[in-house]
Amino acid sequence: MAELDLGTAPGPDGQPQAAPPPPRKRGGGGLLRGLVGNTKSVAGIVILIVFLLIAVFAPVISPGDPNLITGMGSQPPSPEHWLGTTAKGQDVLALNIWGSRSSLFVGFSVGILATLVGLLVGLASAYLGRWVDNLLSLVTNVFLLLPGLPLLVILAAFLPQGLGTVILVLVITGWAGSARVLRSQAMSIRGKDFVGASQVTGESGLRIMFREMLPNMASIVMSTFLACVIFGIGAQAGLEFLGLGDISTVSWGTNLYWASNDGALLTGAWWVFVPPGVCIALVAFALALVNYGVDETTNPRLRRPRRRTTPDEPTRVAASAGNNSVQAAISQKEQTP
Repeated sequence: MAELDLGTAPGPDGQPQAAPPPPRKRGGGGLLRGLVGNTKSVAGIVILIVFLLIAVFAPVISPGDPNLITGMGSQPPSPEHWLGTTAKGQDVLALNIWGSRSSLFVGFSVGILATLVGLLVGLASAYLGRWVDNLLSLVTNVFLLLPGLPLLVILAAFLPQGLGTVILVLVITGWAGSARVLRSQAMSIRGKDFVGASQVTGESGLRIMFREMLPNMASIVMSTFLACVIFGIGAQAGLEFLGLGDISTVSWGTNLYWASNDGALLTGAWWVFVPPGVCIALVAFALALVNYGVDETTNPRLRRPRRRTTPDEPTRVAASAGNNSVQAAISQKEQTP
């Protein structure tokens, strides 16, 4: 009696031949690989790169002091001044090009520092637990309950002016939300088996937090960082629009402040206040696109199917079941005397 292996199928000459190997599953390839393959994240990254290049090469694109008076006041866009001039006669395009340096620097600095503080608090609270968790959770809840805008105004009004003060104020008022989110994620990882195994093997607490727990929080850390950058850029613009920032620097927020003080809103000089607002909106939109890309890359439920199937096309499960039934029938026939 001939035996037929379940992994073989009869060929054209009746002899069993090896069945084709099953298709390999595509690996995730990491967060960065997933972002590069996502349309939304690629669009957001391209927009961010454009703004970063403008900020880095501002002295080349628009050489000289952007505060210099280069024309008549309140002139609409023209070939000489592409975005017109302010009420003082300053070039609006030059102000926005140079303003990107301050706004992006503050936004990314706030994002890095606020995420770092929130990450340290969240990891320490989740891993150490007990009284450390209670104390850090109490401090986090206090900062979360404090009204954000009044606290921003009070701190910015009593501290000396400067970009360092703005960054410090925004980090103080923006770390609590990220700490709460990161603590929740760290608490879920804290109960995993590999964390317990690391403790049994005698690894230190810092190594477990940063070598075992942190790599499994990459997606939520990335999303938190992007949210903090959006908060930093918007909050800085709001503070400077209210006159609580360093109005001697050139940024998108100070451009809006001087546009309001010079009466651009009342006179209808839209070319003065629209460009900085559009720049802030575009950067926030780009960061949101990257954030959506992170969600779609890390959340399997949000991933779209790579190809469409027709109603008449059998699925892989059905085809596999049919192949198994054929092989079973052949085996039963050969076993029959």
